[in-house]
Amino acid sequence: MPLVVCLTEFVEAPLMCCLKRLTLLFLFVALVSGLVASAQTQSAMPANGDEDLRQAVRELALRVSALEEELHKERTAAASATGASSVAAVTPVADLRSSVEGVSSSGAAIASTPAVAAVPATVTVPPAVVAASPQAAGAANTPVLSALPTQLPGGVTLNYAFDGYYDYDFNHPIGRVQYLRAYDVLSNSFSINQADVVFALDPDVTGRRRYGVRLDLQFGQATATLQGNPLNEARPDIYRNIFQVYGTYVVPVGKGLTVDFGKWASSLGIEGNYTKDQVNYSRSFYFDYLPFYHAGIRTSYKVNDKLALNYWIVNGTNQSEPTNSYKDELFGFTALATKNILWNMNYYLGQDHPDVAAATNCTAPVQPGLCLQEINPAPNGKEHIFDSYVTWNATPKLSLSLEGDYVISREWENAAPGESSAPSHVDGGAGYVRYQLTPKMALAGRSEYLSDRGGLFSGTTQALKEFTGTYEYKFGEGFLVRAEYRRDWSNVPYFLTNKPGVLSPNQPTLTMGLVWWYGGKQGAW
Repeated sequence: MPLVVCLTEFVEAPLMCCLKRLTLLFLFVALVSGLVASAQTQSAMPANGDEDLRQAVRELALRVSALEEELHKERTAAASATGASSVAAVTPVADLRSSVEGVSSSGAAIASTPAVAAVPATVTVPPAVVAASPQAAGAANTPVLSALPTQLPGGVTLNYAFDGYYDYDFNHPIGRVQYLRAYDVLSNSFSINQADVVFALDPDVTGRRRYGVRLDLQFGQATATLQGNPLNEARPDIYRNIFQVYGTYVVPVGKGLTVDFGKWASSLGIEGNYTKDQVNYSRSFYFDYLPFYHAGIRTSYKVNDKLALNYWIVNGTNQSEPTNSYKDELFGFTALATKNILWNMNYYLGQDHPDVAAATNCTAPVQPGLCLQEINPAPNGKEHIFDSYVTWNATPKLSLSLEGDYVISREWENAAPGESSAPSHVDGGAGYVRYQLTPKMALAGRSEYLSDRGGLFSGTTQALKEFTGTYEYKFGEGFLVRAEYRRDWSNVPYFLTNKPGVLSPNQPTLTMGLVWWYGGKQGAW
């Protein structure tokens, strides 16, 4: 950095200036190294060692002063010639001088304090030196994560997460692929599930700011699950890494009408994206089947402290851009039945069959993926989702949750020759239990049943069941590990094995999941 400043700010005398600055830097490094070596060998020094050290420091201080004075004269002349200010360039030299003077005045403290602790207490190290010196970073006793910003002016929080896993499948499936898993999709592989950056500015009505904005960027395997595919929308790739982005405004009506516009994670189903906020590491069948996200307008009206009413109008399920002109809707409520029981109820009405298909004969210039042709007639059957879940915090350590879902879907609204209106169904539910053994350890379990009549979820008519047992150890706020056993069952052979063409009716796995997070946002993300 000193060399760069010399080349850019003192063009008329670059060589002399750089030599002076490098001399100062070498003096400073030599001083710090001498202090460390002195403190480490203090038990073997003679009685007059302290006095010799102080004398050496004084001499160094005098040499620094002389060099600084000469350099100051050269800067003044250069500044007069160019009319430019050199305040920014003076600062590192001033820091070096004050550091040396601080060391020389510390006296016996140098001899009585371990060297690693003495350096940060008395020396102001330039940022470039800190970045290049692991020893200096360790001496400062500052976690590496503290370099990441977590707060911005105005109440904005920045948040970071990394989620990875290793999974072992007892079936040894071909290609190491696991069926019906949302996130732990590979076995016998060290896998990056997701890495996330979350920018969040929540509305603050009491602080007279009724608006907010949120952006969640996501990378890793999870994006292939969550962020759509050509079956759902024509151009999924351009939205691939945007898990959520929406703006919020709280309309001053009653106790507040919250309106969001953009793309957000679906609240159909009790489970969510961020593993740290879930009971288990893996996700349920219902998380994998129900919508992951929606794009449109979301509203929530707070009737009182115990009841909120919800309404959405959106492009569709898992659609940042719509595949037809129909707009899906959600009606629901969130109720705090008691101080320990929270209940959610949702009804979703959608029509997600496409009315266009990709084409290649467009003559007008359009964005990639927008050359389309009409499907006529287009399927117009509706999809109905009834979703409800409740959580009971029975004790401060024990929580229980229950989810129930019923989905019915038709390809055509009315039957006609070649157009079937026969319904396909998915229904069932899941139960959860979590017990906090100690502040660091917890046990959790999940059991679920899913009836897939017509193959809406799995592509095969079958009855699916699974059990998951999870042990969690939380090293601290920001890092946890989960060890998990899971077994999936079906009433028909369905899951991959290590033999081509041979399927198994079950899929047992062991998983080790590791989750790190850091940021200014409190509570669930």
